[in-house]
Amino acid sequence: MADPYSTLGVAKGASDAEIKSAYRKLAKELHPDRNKDNPKAAEKFSDATKAYDLLSDKTKRAQFDRGEIDADGNPAMPFGYGGGGFRGDPRGAQGGFGGDGADFADIFEGLFGGRAGGGPFGGFGGRQAPPPKGANVAYRLSVSFIDAATQAPQRITLADGGTIDLKLPAGVETGTQMRLAGKGQPGPGGNGDGIVTITVKDHPFFERDGANIRLDLPVTLTEAVKGAKVKVPTVDGPVMLSIPAGSTSGKVMRLKGKGFSQKGGGRGDQLVRLMVDLPGDDADLAKLVDAWSDKRAVRADLGV
Repeated sequence: MADPYSTLGVAKGASDAEIKSAYRKLAKELHPDRNKDNPKAAEKFSDATKAYDLLSDKTKRAQFDRGEIDADGNPAMPFGYGGGGFRGDPRGAQGGFGGDGADFADIFEGLFGGRAGGGPFGGFGGRQAPPPKGANVAYRLSVSFIDAATQAPQRITLADGGTIDLKLPAGVETGTQMRLAGKGQPGPGGNGDGIVTITVKDHPFFERDGANIRLDLPVTLTEAVKGAKVKVPTVDGPVMLSIPAGSTSGKVMRLKGKGFSQKGGGRGDQLVRLMVDLPGDDADLAKLVDAWSDKRAVRADLGV
């Protein structure tokens, strides 16, 4: 460990109150409960705790200032204590922190919700803080529109070269994140997690509207006038749709349960908008229109 005074950011002649205040500030900033994905913060927290343990103990601080022990509490000369966790302290690391002035219960009281110990990283009542987990790993997954709508399983390659099949969640959309427990970087306390961020690709003719899917369907004039059964694409494959006689462009027809899976269960619908497709240059159609006069006031609602 580095010089304990430097670790706490205090001068060599600092008072007990100044040392305690400096450690309290560092402990609040670096405590593992607030830095679960930052192993370096946990390491700095441990160094600060060791430095405070040494400097708050008047006997050990005096020994360090005289050069009799080093920053880890180990004898600086052949004579000394020897053995134990901190070799310069006959109590060892397992004996708990604190000497003449190291009151860790007082330091942490009110610092983290009034806890002096307990919790996954409290550990100041005789319990050791567990080692930190490894870092999380970010993954990006691009999913087709149809796979997202139907929750088709997706295979993803992990950082370690392994593969895993993911079941997409209901309501998945661009920006949805999935957590893969234990699929991150290894660490002293186990692996971190994998965080998968999903992007849903656009489709050439389907358009998403919440849980529903919209589709513009071209139909011929004959199909619109006389009615017909036509094949319509859906995310589950083509289905037959009955178009009623006399349908106009813009008429919307609903295919139940052919939309996106929903978080609350079930699926949205597919909304099919009929678009009457007239031929560009058809002499027979022009003659038919000449022989048939449509006298309806179809634009009366527009005031013209």
